[in-house]
Amino acid sequence: MATHADRGVPGQARPFMFGTGFENSYPVITGKNGETIRRDELESTGFYEHWHEDFDLLREVGVEYLRYGPQYYRVNTGAERYDWEFTDITFARLREIGVTPIADLCHFGLPEWIGDFQNPDWPELFAAYARAFGQRYPWVQLMTPVNEIFVNATFSAQNGWWNERLKSDRAFVTALKHMCKATLRAEQEILKVQPQAVFVQSEASAFYHECSRKAAARARGENEKRFLSFDLCYGHRVGSDMYEYLMDHGLSRTEYHWFLEHGPEMRPHCIMGSDYYGANEHWVPAEGPIQSAGAVFGYAILARQYYERYHLPIMLTETNMRDADKAPDWLHNQWACVRELRRVAIPVMGFTWYSLLDQVDWDVALREVNDTENPVGLYDLKRRPHPVRDAYRDLIAEWRDEMPMEVQYGSIHAGN
Repeated sequence: MATHADRGVPGQARPFMFGTGFENSYPVITGKNGETIRRDELESTGFYEHWHEDFDLLREVGVEYLRYGPQYYRVNTGAERYDWEFTDITFARLREIGVTPIADLCHFGLPEWIGDFQNPDWPELFAAYARAFGQRYPWVQLMTPVNEIFVNATFSAQNGWWNERLKSDRAFVTALKHMCKATLRAEQEILKVQPQAVFVQSEASAFYHECSRKAAARARGENEKRFLSFDLCYGHRVGSDMYEYLMDHGLSRTEYHWFLEHGPEMRPHCIMGSDYYGANEHWVPAEGPIQSAGAVFGYAILARQYYERYHLPIMLTETNMRDADKAPDWLHNQWACVRELRRVAIPVMGFTWYSLLDQVDWDVALREVNDTENPVGLYDLKRRPHPVRDAYRDLIAEWRDEMPMEVQYGSIHAGN
């Protein structure tokens, strides 16, 4: 059966992408007794046992695009050694039911044999894995090489929560540059075997509001730092303050110029994925911890800031509300933002309620094993629909045929 991706290639029309996803995270954390614990969200949400039923739920909602990928740590069992058995089965089923995967290749964790994101060998090991994936599934055109690079580097190497569990600017810059290099090398290798591939590079949209005039410089620095992952991946020159920060904490001039050279080569193949939640905006005091601000500007303003910096097509790749009763209102608010962006000719190409199912322990960013169900999905973990399921189903049915999009990567026009 032909999928929707089969009729959307660079240079041709692509339908607006209404999607959802499975929470694919699998970082490692430190347990209460000092042990290392793998936090596999597909396992926590029962996907491995109920995936067939879960795929049937996609058709109930009417979504045709799915953020989902092989669990990297399970598939890549050693250098150029892969276990594709479960991936073969699930991807074949998606193709059979006409759901287009946006293949998630690395979501917050690595195989044990590689170690962590401080490993300088990892980008090339990941490039080999990505090429193997592209060779095995040539019909899959949409891929996210490394999910939320900035978030991953922050949580793993600056906050000390995941994976290497370090807390320093040098560890952060090291993780950041390795993830960005891995992304570009993966894209290069995939394009050798799948020249029609399109990369949906999901990253959290953020903004930092100063609490006072004394906090202005600190907020300005955070607002430049938030762009670093996209700056390196797209070969966008950073400002002088960020250049000094990167140079002071482990990025060499040679590495920086490698990104400037190779990032622009990948831009014509990219959709800029942006994730937006109520916690993505922050209050910045002159001193002390930064706090969540709620939705002050909202998605429309933040997405426009990112578009004006990179001028790439956008997809809202994640949003949800951790309140099942309020979620339908949040859905319609974010959809209004998407409509406004398209009204002013900013090319938003897709919308994603993330995720299909409720998540587990994301209220503590997976740092503790509490088995707390977070009601953010279209369905709970007993596969019963939340009110937002009906709201999203109705939204898709109403707008599916009213969202024209003419696609020419590097030159995109969005219809109303």
